[in-house]
Amino acid sequence: MMSQSQLATFGGGCFWCIDAAFRRVKGVTQVTSGYSGGNTLNPTYKEICSGASGHAEVVQLTFDPDVVSFEKLLEVFFTLHDPTQLNRQGNDIGTQYRSVIFYHSDEQLQLAKAYITKLQPQLQDAIVTELSEIDKFYDAEQYHQNYFDENPNQGYCSIMIAPKVAKFEQLFSKELN
Repeated sequence: MMSQSQLATFGGGCFWCIDAAFRRVKGVTQVTSGYSGGNTLNPTYKEICSGASGHAEVVQLTFDPDVVSFEKLLEVFFTLHDPTQLNRQGNDIGTQYRSVIFYHSDEQLQLAKAYITKLQPQLQDAIVTELSEIDKFYDAEQYHQNYFDENPNQGYCSIMIAPKVAKFEQLFSKELN
């Protein structure tokens, strides 16, 4: 009996970075960069960047829970960004870059809370990852989709994303496609 695909939605700074890594995870069948958690209908990237829309840059994953568990996706997510930085990741500053999990079920909420509780003692600073129920998800513009693989020689990709992807591939070699 085949399981039903599930959704997971994560924000951890620039969506290009986490998009690139999650695309490599076995069991993740689709990755869509987008926006969630704000108050503007059908926001544009320009509106997101201003911080005025209230949205976070996120990736929404479709995954097969028989191949990859939500707990493993949490492990990947928390490895890809610094969950102790409030409304920023490195030089990317603003609420659009906040650390956030938009949960799709009570089970995802409970698993996220448990993972944060387990992870916190390993970190010097407090985890500030927001846990919010998913409301609306808006696809980002087409040029943001699979940005790293489509633009590997672009400056931000080669300087910022490539090292993160290399670290990720080393840490999660068993979980890769």
